[in-house]
Amino acid sequence: MRVMVIGGGGREHAIIKRIRENPKVTELYALPGNGGIALDCECVPIGATDLERIAAFAVEKKIDYAVVTPDDPLVLGAVDLLESKGIPCFGPNKAAAIIEGSKAFSKDLMHRYGIPTAAYQTFHDPKDALEYVKTSPLPIVIKADGLALGKGVVIAETREQASEAVKSAMCDKKFGASGEVIVIEEFLTGPEVSVLAFTDGISIVPMVSSMDHKRALDHDEGLNTGGMGTIAPNPYYTPAIAEECMRTIFLPTVQAMNSEGRTFKGCLYFGLMLTPDGPKVIEYNCRFGDPETQVVLALLKSDLLSVMQAVTESRLGSEKVEFSKQCAACVIMASEGYPSSYKKGFEVQVPDDVKDHVLFAGVRSDNGMLLTSGGRVLGVTAVEDTLKDAIRTAYERTAKITFENAYYRKDIGERALKALEE
Repeated sequence: MRVMVIGGGGREHAIIKRIRENPKVTELYALPGNGGIALDCECVPIGATDLERIAAFAVEKKIDYAVVTPDDPLVLGAVDLLESKGIPCFGPNKAAAIIEGSKAFSKDLMHRYGIPTAAYQTFHDPKDALEYVKTSPLPIVIKADGLALGKGVVIAETREQASEAVKSAMCDKKFGASGEVIVIEEFLTGPEVSVLAFTDGISIVPMVSSMDHKRALDHDEGLNTGGMGTIAPNPYYTPAIAEECMRTIFLPTVQAMNSEGRTFKGCLYFGLMLTPDGPKVIEYNCRFGDPETQVVLALLKSDLLSVMQAVTESRLGSEKVEFSKQCAACVIMASEGYPSSYKKGFEVQVPDDVKDHVLFAGVRSDNGMLLTSGGRVLGVTAVEDTLKDAIRTAYERTAKITFENAYYRKDIGERALKALEE
């Protein structure tokens, strides 16, 4: 069986490692992949948004199955194009991917179907938005409508910050067309939880919950990043809360998308806030999260490719999807200065005894060496019987990896451990 995975980060590496376990897979490609992913499959230098070349490659290589993971190609319609060539895919089509591609759409969807979320207003004119933030409650959350590489959200503590965020998105075009429309919403409080779920538009199977660490520095200080580490499961996400989320959020979302004629098939990501008024949706993503995938798939006992195919073929309800009762942790090693400016091109040294636990993101290969090429360089994972042990093992492995300019948070999972003690 010939399989290709679109994308080139740590999330894709985690997916590729699990797919290659399936004995039916004879050829496995990553487009574009990276220097570290090349250790586990063949990397093809075609960008994730170069849809025509991706489709041509798939036809030429007689690809049997494609996994489209990043948001950009999904929103652009990669699945639609590949399926039009007769290639089955894991991932939502363009009509369904709008659930992440437009925050205004997703907020309106939740409002129409009674799915709990923060109160909000949508603005198309910067003058109206600037007038609104003069009297809005503080803090306030300002979001660019479209995709913005995870950087389109500002939590404004002051009216000056709110006005600056509006101007930056709508007037200065910091996020291009993605900021032409903005959503301004109520600031919610409570523990955050990430829940990824397999769905074929009929059934929905939530994966193990996780906790992301977005801030660049220890103690949740510094700038927002794409994620500096994760743990799973999230101790705040109790069985009672999981049941409530299934009833009030997960199933209603799948049904709402069906009612809109936008049936969602793939991985639906729920970013949740456990507020004093109950669980509410902060955001939807139309794909696996990064770096949540690194810990969640580490705990998947079932064969990933088989589950994906069940989703594609609308038979998820009859597929057995099992997760381990163990705990997982992932520490992200980044280039110092990330997410702002940072230097690249440093050799990454990974000892043989930890290689199997490393998921590469921002690296390239040069004459047999791995060199840093991005802000988030790699993730180091561990699975143990307790969360404390998983975190300890992940940090022990991280300490063995070296590259100049390396930086990582030292407190991944601390908040979760405190929650377990409460």
